[in-house]
Amino acid sequence: MHAAAFFDLDRTLIKRSSVLALAGSFRRRGLISRLDLVKSAFWQVLFVLRGASAERVRSAAEDGMKILDGFSVAEMQHLVGDAMETVLRPLVYEEPLRLLERHRARGEQVYIVSATLQEIVQHIADDLGFDGAVGSLCEIVDGVYTGRTLRAAHGAGKADALRELAAAEGLDLELSTAYSDSYSDVPFLEAVGHPVAANPDRKLRRIAAERGWPVVRFAS
Repeated sequence: MHAAAFFDLDRTLIKRSSVLALAGSFRRRGLISRLDLVKSAFWQVLFVLRGASAERVRSAAEDGMKILDGFSVAEMQHLVGDAMETVLRPLVYEEPLRLLERHRARGEQVYIVSATLQEIVQHIADDLGFDGAVGSLCEIVDGVYTGRTLRAAHGAGKADALRELAAAEGLDLELSTAYSDSYSDVPFLEAVGHPVAANPDRKLRRIAAERGWPVVRFAS
């Protein structure tokens, strides 16, 4: 059993929602409409201003799965690959990458854990040099998404997915560290011995103060 470090993706490792960042690519591939794009921008503004409730994150994640119906895994991997250098990499904070190296220097494995689709999170993790990734799972039949959610890695489900990873990889969660910005990730943060509030929303900032959790700010 050994320690590890777990990083949330959106607004923790990168500066905005990964799905919203990819929305233009999704629209060009016909996955979403212009109206969907406007709705995504609206919810992004609400998230920044108020923080997202666990129910809102759950609803958004399941809606996102439904629009994948009929889209192939190969197309998704190609889409994310095309967007990595021009869209996603410029959004990555430098500070968590330095933290990644510190954890690795202590012999700890490093993972991204996110409510975003597994294939998106995995591609980002591979590109940035993480040891692995955990994301939400959509059912795949014959290489094509069906739109049915198999694993929703948000709220309590995110904590459950973290525990499954720890059991499979022999990780000691009590010795491990987790970073997140969102109140909806409190169960995820509570699952480790060293929770860290990174760029926390208002509710998470209050909980961190009450519980004495460290708070870090990523700016560049």
